[in-house]
Amino acid sequence: MDSPTPSAACTCDAGVADTRAGRRLEYLCLGWTVLEAGVALAAGLLAGSIALVGFGADSVIEGLSSAVLLWRLQSHRNEHREALALRLVGGCFLLLAAYVLIEAGHALWRHEVPRPSPVGIGLAVLSLLIMPILARAKRRVAGRIGSAALSADARQTDLCAYLSAILLGGLALHAAFGWWWADPVAALVMVPIILREGLRALRGEACEDCH
Repeated sequence: MDSPTPSAACTCDAGVADTRAGRRLEYLCLGWTVLEAGVALAAGLLAGSIALVGFGADSVIEGLSSAVLLWRLQSHRNEHREALALRLVGGCFLLLAAYVLIEAGHALWRHEVPRPSPVGIGLAVLSLLIMPILARAKRRVAGRIGSAALSADARQTDLCAYLSAILLGGLALHAAFGWWWADPVAALVMVPIILREGLRALRGEACEDCH
């Protein structure tokens, strides 16, 4: 049997290295989301802030997506794992859409005013800074290894950053103009986007950056 050519061996080695890089990113993301969920839930319960408790729930969903990708990235080339991971990430998108829809609808129905928490605000600011960096790095690795599952997970990380911005924007608009409804309305606008991404993942559509 012919031995692999040098170029094929280099490509394989690069793929393995990129897969390891993807695992490191997911470990970072999982560690952050566990910390974020714990702090947000505790701060939200102490401050009586439904928005912060919901933010913690979102972090739990993002952590589930990272756990799925860690399982997927245990192997460089595994079509079965890739397909299953993509569907599982799609399921996480649908969970996220359901959470946002229920949480925002409940806030509007109950006329719940966002309650600011210094810890929660600081956490949202950190998330807004950290998540886009992780998302960009995930997309680069996804493109190099051709993983639609990792690309979908990167989009979910982006959405978590958007939800952080919505949380901060809602608090700011309420403080400045008394617009208590700004946060849930902005969150509801995200629901169709989240659903679209979830359905794309469930259908197994490839990412634009994968090659």
